[in-house]
Amino acid sequence: MIATIIWSVIGITLASLAVLFGVRPLRRALVSRPIFRTYKRILPQMSETERVALEAGTVWWDGELFRGDPDWKKLLAYPVPQLTAEEQSFMDNEVEQACALVDDWQVTSELHDLPADAWQYIKDKGFLGMIIPKRYGGLEFSAYAHSQIVTKLSTRCSALSVSVMVPNSLGPAELLLHYGTEAQKSHYLPRLAKGLEIPAFALTSPWAGSDAGSIPDVGIVCKGTWQGKEVLGMRVTWDKRYITLGPVCTILGLAFHLYDPDGLLGGKKHVGITCALVPRDTPGAEIGRRHFPLNAMFMNGPTRGKDVFMPLDYVIGGPAMVGQGWRMLMECLAAGRSISLPSSNTGMAQLTARTVGAYARVRSQFKMAIGRFEGVEEPLTRIGAYTYMMDAVRKMTAGAIDLGEKPSVVSAIAKYHVTERARQVVNDGMDIVGGKGICLGPSNFIGRAYQQIPIGITVEGANILTRSMILFGQGAIRCHPYVLKEMKAAFNPDAQEGLHDFDRALFGHAVFTARHAFSALRKGLTGSHFVSVPANVAPETRRYYQQLTRFSSAFAFLADISMLVLGGELKRREKLSARLGDILSMLYLCSATLKRYESEGRQQADAPLMHWAMWDAMYKAQMAFDGAIANFPVRWIGRLLYRMVFPLGHPYDVPSDRIGHRVAKLLIEPSAARDRLTAEAYLPKGESEAVGALELALLATIEAEPIEAKIRNAERKGLLVDNPDANVRDLAHAAFAAGIVTPAEYAVLKRRNELRDIVIHVDDFPHDLGRAQQKPLLHKAAA
Repeated sequence: MIATIIWSVIGITLASLAVLFGVRPLRRALVSRPIFRTYKRILPQMSETERVALEAGTVWWDGELFRGDPDWKKLLAYPVPQLTAEEQSFMDNEVEQACALVDDWQVTSELHDLPADAWQYIKDKGFLGMIIPKRYGGLEFSAYAHSQIVTKLSTRCSALSVSVMVPNSLGPAELLLHYGTEAQKSHYLPRLAKGLEIPAFALTSPWAGSDAGSIPDVGIVCKGTWQGKEVLGMRVTWDKRYITLGPVCTILGLAFHLYDPDGLLGGKKHVGITCALVPRDTPGAEIGRRHFPLNAMFMNGPTRGKDVFMPLDYVIGGPAMVGQGWRMLMECLAAGRSISLPSSNTGMAQLTARTVGAYARVRSQFKMAIGRFEGVEEPLTRIGAYTYMMDAVRKMTAGAIDLGEKPSVVSAIAKYHVTERARQVVNDGMDIVGGKGICLGPSNFIGRAYQQIPIGITVEGANILTRSMILFGQGAIRCHPYVLKEMKAAFNPDAQEGLHDFDRALFGHAVFTARHAFSALRKGLTGSHFVSVPANVAPETRRYYQQLTRFSSAFAFLADISMLVLGGELKRREKLSARLGDILSMLYLCSATLKRYESEGRQQADAPLMHWAMWDAMYKAQMAFDGAIANFPVRWIGRLLYRMVFPLGHPYDVPSDRIGHRVAKLLIEPSAARDRLTAEAYLPKGESEAVGALELALLATIEAEPIEAKIRNAERKGLLVDNPDANVRDLAHAAFAAGIVTPAEYAVLKRRNELRDIVIHVDDFPHDLGRAQQKPLLHKAAA
């Protein structure tokens, strides 16, 4: 009887809920309407700049990760980016030659600029117009080719790579392509493509910093005299800093707030952020001084102007585009951020992997190559695996641009995590190289990279800001299938239409959350072993796809609960938001890594790189879950979340030392896998350059190792006892004199020793560091 009553009550309750939620008019009246009213009241007001930033760009693979059940077939079906024959020829010839024209020590310590012939070469060969269509005289290269070129240039000299990547990133050329008038395109684009114009773009203000929408720079619409005629124009005042190529630019892109107090353009007093093109010789424009960014000698500096009059024709897109500057910038930002910093920092990592790996084999201590010590293997492992993952992220994200995407969240993930991993890679490299690394000079192959790493961390959205406010803050709204719909419904001026839209989104959201709550728990209880993955993936990666699907479901559930409990307060909970962003980021980094492994033919020699990178990222995602849950503001909900996400405990420990050993070993010996890992590294020939000497010394060291083993055996037998030449420097001579090695073997050892001594050499200078003989700075080489 009791059981019957209980089941009757349950049945009646379920039936009532079915009627309540299944009959839409009843559901809207009794459930959605009161929630809608509360939601509208507590939803933070959104400024126009915030709205434009949120709606800019496109949702790509990040949307799949946010939905909790990624379609791995879709990931594997994305085309693998390839260079055309023309682009490959450019890489093999023009890019090689550009690298050969530049010596980083000369640039950073003597010229403080690129050599004049290097500047002329990159202008003449079209490096500054890679994104410009051929009909305007540009190269019209793909985003992938752009990325490949910047990566290689970055392995040679930061001033070279930055001088090339900035004109091809967010700036005048891209803005003109998308928004310029035909007259503006016809005039400027051919000149930019040929290097007759050097572009720069000025956005950052000393008083606004990363809050670019708050720039105080102002233009006032007015009439004035221009070239002898009275025209409608604007009087603009600006003060900008950190403007790359600013000191040498001939055309300045400028962002400012435009006001129309006299109504000359209409009734709107604050027209909005506007972008204009200002020629360098415009009266009143102050351009020319430079900053000094950590010995990275790319041109960068401030620009100012006070009440500078310019016609409305200077606005990019003409008078029709006044007030549209913020939308223009946000729509174009994703492409530049997807390529420039991920590419340049990946290049830095490739150079570190190539050179530090070789150095760790050439340099010996305690009668053993330092790369064979377990303590050195640990940082070598990070260098190799992180470089593999960074390159995977770079290529996949550049490929998205070529597919027509403008992935705003993905570009932020790529920028943040590639630059952070580059910081770890270069720091690890410095630890291995040791004293040689901290003494600058022509033979130091890593010191400048170490100095300049913070630049990538800081620019195009400081990493602290990106992690704590953008990755999840923007991702949650853009990528979630329902949140943006709910927000748009709340802001709909038609209250009835807004309620209808909100009702559909709200209950779709409720089903979404419930489904992923049960999915996360089920996958946790079963260890995700029953998750289906495409049959054609590599068997050795199958478990990664399953665990990533599990983590994606758990992330979707955790994100929803966080937004439900905290609402608008989540925007101010930056630590929680950052950890949620870390989870999303690790899922993307792992996706790119698996995509690379498949697209490169499942190279078994590369498998240790893939496995260690994947395991490390999955462990970091797990720790980000822990951090978010342990610090959840409502403690009992946090405990419940942990039981649902990790019902059987953590699936991941730190990556295996056994796999790490294989990664480190890969870096210290020549192989096809090592060449693939560092494929874009510029490798000068000959021993006169530090990198060239390392390449030769590595080969000579490997050739000499069997002979050294022969000498060590003789030492153990006491054949070199009491010989004063039997020391680490002169051992080869002592062994030859004692008849232990043949003349041919001695020649091998001598050549190895010559190259070894070049590699371990540390530069020294006069007491004044050569300032007395230093040539005048060539600040005007690029003009």
